[in-house]
Amino acid sequence: MFYSRRNTVQTFVRTVIRFVLFIPLWLLLAYPDFAEIADIFAYTGMPEGDLGTLLILGVLKTFLILWLANTVAGMVYILPQWERLVLLRLGKSVGTKGPGFFLIPPFIYEVASIIDVRITTYEVKATKTLTRDNIPVDVTAAVELEVEDPEKAAIDVKDYWKTTEWVSMEALKSTIGRNDLRPLLSETEKIAKHLKLEIDSVAKDYGVNVRAVRLTDVGTPPALIEELAVIARAERSAKAKKIQADAEKQVAKSLAEASSTLAGQSGTMQLRQISALLEMSKEESSTIIIYPMDSLSGKQIASSTAGILAKK
Repeated sequence: MFYSRRNTVQTFVRTVIRFVLFIPLWLLLAYPDFAEIADIFAYTGMPEGDLGTLLILGVLKTFLILWLANTVAGMVYILPQWERLVLLRLGKSVGTKGPGFFLIPPFIYEVASIIDVRITTYEVKATKTLTRDNIPVDVTAAVELEVEDPEKAAIDVKDYWKTTEWVSMEALKSTIGRNDLRPLLSETEKIAKHLKLEIDSVAKDYGVNVRAVRLTDVGTPPALIEELAVIARAERSAKAKKIQADAEKQVAKSLAEASSTLAGQSGTMQLRQISALLEMSKEESSTIIIYPMDSLSGKQIASSTAGILAKK
């Protein structure tokens, strides 16, 4: 609820007005009666009937002067920058006033409400609410709002604060019921946007503007969190294997294209062999034997060399 603030400046001004009006009027109108009563007690020169009449007149005048001072002082309003006053004239709304200093005549005009228009944030909680996949969760959302139209907030709804809070609670519960658990955990910004639009569509009829909605906490059972972690690890592993398989498929495709290109033109295979020999020569432990590939003698040289190296 809103903090009830005491308007010290307005209270001070009204008090000064009461004293300024009451003291002179009382001295002028009621004091003579009480002074005369004092004289009666002092000199006993009047009948007792006159004493009672004077006393009644003095008390009545005092109450009338006090009522008049309070009425005039009550006409004064001094509102701070963040407050607006909703005014009625003969029961009908005539708009808002404030901030600052102004006078409201009594009897014809009436103050319906004084509204705080500052941005305010409150929390709504939905406990043990089932998601679409039947999982109980505890969700906490922070709703940031401001009064955009004080006249609507005071006239069209009895308690705009409680009504907006109730709308936020119902919207939060329905949002949970429409979604599975995983979107609630991973797509909080998207869900918060939809929740804001849903609350704002109702709250604007009360003159309230919902500025933002944030899901601050989504509570789930501990066992379920462990199950979700296992599922997430399995999905990551499957995704890694798929990426590896796609890469191997792409490599195989590239090798097939390269092989087709090398076989289609004469001399390209020999160039590829020379390139491979250059790469092998960079290793210190490698032994390179150069022989004609297509001749029988080349194969015999390679076989005998390989046998000698094996014996060593």
